[in-house]
Amino acid sequence: MTIIRPLFLEKMHAPAARRAAYLRPPYNHATFNRKECMDHPMYTTSVPVFKQMLNSLHAILTKAEEHATAKKIDATVFLQARLSPDMFPLLRQVQIAADFAKGVSARLAGVAVPEYEDSEISFADLHARLAKTLTFIESLNAAQFDGSETREIVLRPGTPKEKKMLGQAYLVSYGLPQFFFHVTTAYAILRHNAVELGKRDFMGEY
Repeated sequence: MTIIRPLFLEKMHAPAARRAAYLRPPYNHATFNRKECMDHPMYTTSVPVFKQMLNSLHAILTKAEEHATAKKIDATVFLQARLSPDMFPLLRQVQIAADFAKGVSARLAGVAVPEYEDSEISFADLHARLAKTLTFIESLNAAQFDGSETREIVLRPGTPKEKKMLGQAYLVSYGLPQFFFHVTTAYAILRHNAVELGKRDFMGEY
């Protein structure tokens, strides 16, 4: 007989109480506004997605830290783990995921992209990086994204790799795929290193 534990009990018995301090309410069916989705499609296709996945990264990193503590593994082993020698380690994957979330959101909203120093060296540092990224994207309002689908976005301006795209292509064909690549790689690194994670952890709350 399968016993289904109510969601609120799962949250009450979560292994890391501090997780609640990091997580933001997801943009789920309870808060979904059909009119807002229709009126501000560039916003609803970007910021809520970034919020969901940054929150899932928070939870994934918490599980990794708990696993390291339980198994008496130096946290640096996970932070510097990589899937292949020619790929970035976990720490850098999380930094880049946060960068894409803030960078894409800022450019579409027509505001300056916040500059973060890549000085993180611990799980706590990565949680702080994700938290300030969430704070920034939550400070943007849906109206700022209006018309951004036809706004010209210039990547790497003034360099040989300069590339110009319209906002919609920038979000759908570049920004979101790049963001998901680094979130997925972070998940894969930890799963490969025996942290008990599943698809539900990757998806987060929605």
